[in-house]
Amino acid sequence: MKINVVLYHPEIPQNTGNIMRSCVGFHTRLHLIKPLGFSLDEKRLRRSCVDYFDYLDYRVYENWDDFKEKNSGEYYFLTRYGHKSPSTIDFKAAGDKEIYLIFGAESTGIAYDILKDNLDSCYRIPTTDKIRSLNLSNCAAIMMFLASEQLNGDDVVLRHEPDSMKGENFIDNIDVSSLDDVHREWRK
Repeated sequence: MKINVVLYHPEIPQNTGNIMRSCVGFHTRLHLIKPLGFSLDEKRLRRSCVDYFDYLDYRVYENWDDFKEKNSGEYYFLTRYGHKSPSTIDFKAAGDKEIYLIFGAESTGIAYDILKDNLDSCYRIPTTDKIRSLNLSNCAAIMMFLASEQLNGDDVVLRHEPDSMKGENFIDNIDVSSLDDVHREWRK
């Protein structure tokens, strides 16, 4: 396991559920640092994660110090206070080290003292001046994609629909004249 997502004090179960689903999709381990704003058996969390929870690799920690003590590697903090774009990160430079993409609570972000101690590793996903930041689950998905593209390429990220689902050539081979009324109506 090379890519890890860390949620520092996550509050909204739907966001965490979406991130869980993305972690499964990008073969990424999830780390949750307490306090959590929800229970891990909460219905909303499971609904957001859909039926992928059984495939999720995750760990829970009592606090930041507990997490740091158990996990070493390259830390990348995603925060609205970062001065660099994550597109400038060379994830391959980490070598054999684990990569940790660290995100803060939806309402308060990552604690200021943690950010101040790690200023050189703080990044901000660029946006317009109309918003403070993007949604947490969107940021996590963007970062998992960036890291996975650099580190894994085709080894983990499939470039087409797998045959176990509809398959790479599904659209090429579909007979549109056989679509049911629901699909015909949707196409209008």
